Amino acid sequence: MAADESYPAELKYHAEHDWARIEDDTATLGITWYAQDALGEIVHFEPPEEGGSVAAGESYGEVESVKAVSDLIAPLSGEILDVNPALADAPETINEDPYGEGWLIRVRLTEPGEVDGLLDADAYRKLLEEQ
Repeated sequence: MAADESYPAELKYHAEHDWARIEDDTATLGITWYAQDALGEIVHFEPPEEGGSVAAGESYGEVESVKAVSDLIAPLSGEILDVNPALADAPETINEDPYGEGWLIRVRLTEPGEVDGLLDADAYRKLLEEQ
């Protein structure tokens, strides 16, 4: 069952429909409710390698749904600490709990100042209204 539409206030958002939960010098990343809803049922997550790095604004993996394959665009730059192991067997978790158990990767921030360029929940909602 898909989650209800929500955009938690404690998260930061990227215009490419990714979210970041910032905790000190690390960030947990995932896709927003809007992104998982637009994609439909997610059937595969192609993650990056742990120990690799991601760059803000660049692709770091893919999600495949019954409709399409979509690149994941990193909202922040960092070194990949963890990839969500549960998604290999249960990618639909991204649809069911996009901000909780459906997180994608955790990174150690290499450019903490990039956080200032992300949107808060209100600004992200406004962006969605304009689409």
